[in-house]
Amino acid sequence: MNKQDIASGLRGLGLAGGDKVLLHSSLSSLGKVEGGPDAVIDAFLEVLGREGTLLVPVFGALGVITETLKKRPGAVISSAPAGTLAALGRDAEVLLRDHWRAETAHGKDTPFTRLADMGGYVCLLGVDQDRNTSLHSAEALLQLPYLGNETCTFTSPDGRNVTKTYRYYPGPHRNFIGLDRVFREAGIMKTRRIGSAQVRLMKSADMLRIALELGKKDPAFALCGNPACEDCVRQRAAIFSDRLKHESFRLAASSRLAGRYVPEMIENLHAAGIGYVELDHIQGRPCALTEPAKLASAVKELTAEGIGISALSCYASPDAPEKLVELVKTAGIERVILPVGAREAAELLLESGIAADLRNINHTARTAARAVNDFNGRVRACLNPANLAAAGDRPFRSFRQERFARITGQLDLCDALWDGSARPPAQGNGEVKELVSILRCRNFDGWFCLGGGSVCPGTLARAAADFAELLDNM
Repeated sequence: MNKQDIASGLRGLGLAGGDKVLLHSSLSSLGKVEGGPDAVIDAFLEVLGREGTLLVPVFGALGVITETLKKRPGAVISSAPAGTLAALGRDAEVLLRDHWRAETAHGKDTPFTRLADMGGYVCLLGVDQDRNTSLHSAEALLQLPYLGNETCTFTSPDGRNVTKTYRYYPGPHRNFIGLDRVFREAGIMKTRRIGSAQVRLMKSADMLRIALELGKKDPAFALCGNPACEDCVRQRAAIFSDRLKHESFRLAASSRLAGRYVPEMIENLHAAGIGYVELDHIQGRPCALTEPAKLASAVKELTAEGIGISALSCYASPDAPEKLVELVKTAGIERVILPVGAREAAELLLESGIAADLRNINHTARTAARAVNDFNGRVRACLNPANLAAAGDRPFRSFRQERFARITGQLDLCDALWDGSARPPAQGNGEVKELVSILRCRNFDGWFCLGGGSVCPGTLARAAADFAELLDNM
């Protein structure tokens, strides 16, 4: 390969004089090149002409072509310490000006979005979409919740020492490679073999338009679906957690569903994007029967990892309510869920300043409503649709007849068939979807709990995904 071979291939892709191109490249992909990286740069500059501009990323070890260009006489280096670019050509200064002042490294008022606004191209020479930095621009413009902050200390163009935090900064793994098919099928990407290299060319504005459309429909559009990819699992959890912030309710999961041991609970709750746990079982043993010091240690371990305690759950009326009060006080738990009928324990908890809710276990809706109403507003109902179905109730009808919307403090996201067989939410006779919808219409500010009060089939990850799908279809 020589300069003219490369220039001919670029013209065949559609590049012409006056174009502006951001190049991501691998010199070795071309094969043997007479003149090395300079020949590649010269080929681009010849095709683009005096009116054109060539840009390359220089924010890391990105290949010999980028290193060669940034050392050329007349090369302009953007002033941002993150997402830094170098450029040669007529619009180099215009494209790179004041990059350091932008709120983000890749979003609005950066060279990446200016290139799109000015009709420029992205060229991938011997590299795939994984090297396409401009796709981070779409993430930043969408302000996706899994993006972080990057704080840099540097010298500004006017000589000042500056410490600046760039928002919506990209993290680890992405599935940008998966977007290649999308761009190809949309007809916005031209491909051509130059030497041994597969070369892709796209209008930056077209690429960003499609990426933004995808991201508005699915914030996880750039993440992989590999359950073993810790990076993307964590980033998906951030999306789900952010989604919950826009709801009036708070979401918890039962400790039995979250894991057998506390470290397992923490890992699974974080992976699901859920910030609260209802303590019902630890290591297969009911939490209400755990030694106070052991429960307090578990609570301390959970809270240290950012997991809040929504409640302690009791499946049976305690024989010694005073011991239950001592247990929750020692552990620092502020709310207890008791079965309907545990009036003595509820009264003692209330006298001790601890909130108490009543859950239907083997009770009809009418029995549960009467038990809660007997407390004249001092306790609330923890409504379990799976248990209602198993008791022969029709939860949706009973919810309305007994006016549960006014007395409910928690809805367990558990479902079952009439025979008591556990099912995912909204796939049994518990009419979970209808109950969730009613409460959301009232901006319910209580708790929803995955796996609370009943066996929930599958894993916490599956239960969280089922609940997200339920919300998507409302």
